[in-house]
Amino acid sequence: MDLNLGELASKLGIEILDQSPDHLVGRMPVAGNRQPFGRLHGGATAALGETLGSLAATEHASGQGRIAVGVDLNITHYLGVRDGHVTGTARPLHLGEHLTSHEVAMEDDSGRLVATVRITNMLLDRGAR
Repeated sequence: MDLNLGELASKLGIEILDQSPDHLVGRMPVAGNRQPFGRLHGGATAALGETLGSLAATEHASGQGRIAVGVDLNITHYLGVRDGHVTGTARPLHLGEHLTSHEVAMEDDSGRLVATVRITNMLLDRGAR
């Protein structure tokens, strides 16, 4: 899919694999996104989760002529990953008129749960500050 993911997502190597109204799937390589101990950096995992959750919220907001901006992000890490890719699947928890919440399940190449992310986005009118 050809979406403008922004500069950070590009630097992290994030790519979108699948998108529908009920889920959005993307992945990111571990290589180039490791912390000093050789594991995937938690901040990179959080950035993947925020990217996927925000894109999913934007899909909902665009139907109302609005944009989505993140207002809360929570991540729980379960497993350190040293290589391959991390794939995240964002699913809606709440799709409201003013707020959305998505959960993003992150898995390694073996399908093991690496982390879960919960993101809440506020929906704003285009051009709002």
